[in-house]
Amino acid sequence: MDAKSLSAYTQFSEEKLKKHNLFQTDRFFLDVYCLKAGQAQKPHAHEASDKVYVVLEGVCRFTVDGEVREHGEGIAVFAPAGSEHGVENPGPAAARLLVMMAPPPPSK
Repeated sequence: MDAKSLSAYTQFSEEKLKKHNLFQTDRFFLDVYCLKAGQAQKPHAHEASDKVYVVLEGVCRFTVDGEVREHGEGIAVFAPAGSEHGVENPGPAAARLLVMMAPPPPSK
């Protein structure tokens, strides 16, 4: 059995949001994103993939198809395939997100 502790994924980067991959197959991926205050994932879209963000710690501002809302711990945000979506940490505290996407985008 492959099991991982979410609390082990707490490393942040000074330059940009840090992505930690927990699991990945041809059908999905599961990551932990660590964002310091002011860091963001620019809005983008995946034509054939759904994405879910779950706030583990902190507060983030999410954009999905032009709608912008801030959410804190315990909230899940859904970005359906084809929707423009992104996330930013307005601060002041750091934030961690659990992020799942299915299917994962093709490798570059």
